[in-house]
Amino acid sequence: MRVLIADDHEVVRRGLKAILTDAFPGMLVFEVCNGDEALTYMAETSFDLLLFDIDMHPHRGLSVLRDVKQIYPEVPVIIVSMQQEEQYAQRCIWVGAAAYVKKDHASEELAEAVTRVLGMRMVLTTFDSMSE
Repeated sequence: MRVLIADDHEVVRRGLKAILTDAFPGMLVFEVCNGDEALTYMAETSFDLLLFDIDMHPHRGLSVLRDVKQIYPEVPVIIVSMQQEEQYAQRCIWVGAAAYVKKDHASEELAEAVTRVLGMRMVLTTFDSMSE
């Protein structure tokens, strides 16, 4: 499985990568620092999943998310952000994201989100409040 992480903070990328590789041994995780690099990487290599921050500079994430979903509609996207879920999650899901995970909950929720998204189930961050 190949996953691309796009975030403009190296420490966040490393943390997300550590969470993923601990939860999914053998997963190949690649890192880029902005949306343009993500699109370039995706044009060169196929990925099973994209994780990215909605607030990367210089471009805002919704425009990158629209581009990714238009060019690579089969690649699920998980937004990992510090922005309040109430403000951004619904817009991200509407544009095409499969999940929205807040960075301050990533250590507890990211592996679950990846499992659910790759199982093609829609998911938001608060799993314990979801009814199954």
